[in-house]
Amino acid sequence: QLTMSLNSSTLLNEENAQGAKRNTECLESLLHTPSSIQDNPLQQLQLASQEVLEKAKKSGRSKCPRCNSSRMFYCYTCFVPVETVPTKEIPTVKLPLKIDIIKHPNETDGKSTAVHAKLLAPDDVTIYKYPCIPEYGEKRHEIALIFPGPNSVSVKDIAFHLQKYSKKGVCSSDDDCSREPLLKQAKIELEGEKNPNECVSSSRSEGTRLKKIIFIDSTWNQTNKIITDERLQGLLQIELKTRKTCFWRHQKGKPDTYLSTIEAIYYFLVDYHQEILKESYKGQYDNLLFFFSFMYTLIKDAKCCAGKE
Repeated sequence: QLTMSLNSSTLLNEENAQGAKRNTECLESLLHTPSSIQDNPLQQLQLASQEVLEKAKKSGRSKCPRCNSSRMFYCYTCFVPVETVPTKEIPTVKLPLKIDIIKHPNETDGKSTAVHAKLLAPDDVTIYKYPCIPEYGEKRHEIALIFPGPNSVSVKDIAFHLQKYSKKGVCSSDDDCSREPLLKQAKIELEGEKNPNECVSSSRSEGTRLKKIIFIDSTWNQTNKIITDERLQGLLQIELKTRKTCFWRHQKGKPDTYLSTIEAIYYFLVDYHQEILKESYKGQYDNLLFFFSFMYTLIKDAKCCAGKE
């Protein structure tokens, strides 16, 4: 289809003349035409009513109640909805642990999905702009960092590995003892066919000591500056299961398994709920994708309408 050529100059001129009109009419129709379920992989989420966003879309940009900037849906600098999106109509998500998001200083505010987490889980999410980040060293026995790497572990093994950093564990810092005895101990326990989480404790209070999770909000090419910061060294690193992103600002040259920040947060919590809390997932965190899913549908429909897909 993309290689199809036009042999008629008349046809080409007609297409050019009518193109702008068709696109305008098509984009206007998006205000009234919902996307089909099969075209939207996020359609199965259990979300609160997005009618408030539909109304705001029709109204256009509105003022931020704090800085008076003109924004669409929410202000990405003040982390609040705009005037046409009443806060009471935005769902609130309660998270099982606290989340810190470290944002790269060069990451464009308006392109980041990190603000979605702050808007939807305001009591549990804090956003920091690098290099202004907390000192995590003293509490590293209850903190983990989402970042893939050679030493990263899966979500289901969090409790087992956090014991290495516990005050009651074998050692609390790299200076106290080497990692080798811990690795040998882990190998012996695993060879004995013990569940890693059971090695820590069979009780939920001991098995869920993780209290905070850290996410880095930046392009993948910018992460090195943050991940090598001394304040993040020694933290347990978690690697998520492989999932495909739905983010419309896909990073050129990167695989589709590179998730946006809000997707990474959502998928981590789903895994955490099932693997650590050992509870059936019934959509408890789906509303974290409240804005994301709406914008995904809006942008996908616009691209299809413009003939880009």
